[in-house]
Amino acid sequence: MKNRLSIILVVWVLVGCSPNESKLPIFGHATIIDNDTIYNTVQPFSFVSQDSSIITEKTFENKIYVADFIFLSCPTICPKMTTGLKEIYETYKTNPNIYFLSHTIDPEHDTIPRLKKYTEQLGIDDSKWFFVTGNKDSIYSIANESYFAAAFADESAPGGYIHSGSFLLIDVNKHIRGVYDGTNPAESEKLINDIAILLKEQFKTKINH
Repeated sequence: MKNRLSIILVVWVLVGCSPNESKLPIFGHATIIDNDTIYNTVQPFSFVSQDSSIITEKTFENKIYVADFIFLSCPTICPKMTTGLKEIYETYKTNPNIYFLSHTIDPEHDTIPRLKKYTEQLGIDDSKWFFVTGNKDSIYSIANESYFAAAFADESAPGGYIHSGSFLLIDVNKHIRGVYDGTNPAESEKLINDIAILLKEQFKTKINH
C-alpha cells in the first residue's frame, strides 16, 4: 500500500520552478499528502456590504482582492490603514481583476447606514471596495482562522478591540499571497508592486501602474 504522508506547515511556502521567475509566496498552512501540497484557503463566508448586498467568497471568484479588519470608531491605527488602502485602491480602481474587502470588527455600532456614509465620504466605488458587517463571531472566526489576523474585543484596549493592522493579498485560488503592515507607507508601496506581480502570474498580462 502506498505510503501516505501528511505534514502541516505553518510557514509560508515559495512557489515557482525557476529562480528567474518572479512569484509571490503562499502563506499559512500547507498539507502535504502523497507528494501533493494542499495550501490553506480562505473559507466560505457571507457578510453584508454598505449597499446591503450579500458578499460571499463567490463575489471574488477569479479575482484578486485585498482584505483588512477595521472599525469606524477606532482611535488608533484604522484611519491610517484606510488612508493607505485608499491609495492602493486608487492605483487599481480601473482594473476589473482587483477588489477590496474591509471587515468591521464592531458590527454592533458599524451599521449598514454608517458604513454607507463612511464609504460615501471616502469617495469609492461601492462595487469595487466592500465594507462588510455581519455576525461578530463569524467575523472574528474568519479573521483568526482563514486570514491568521487577530480580531477580538478587549475592554482594556483603545476603542475596546484588538485587531491586526495588516493588509492581506488574496489570489484567485483564495490563497494568502502577501501580508503587509497597513500603517507603513513603504509596505503599501510594496503591496502595489506585489499586486502587479500577482496579476502577471494569474492573468498572464503585464500591468503598468
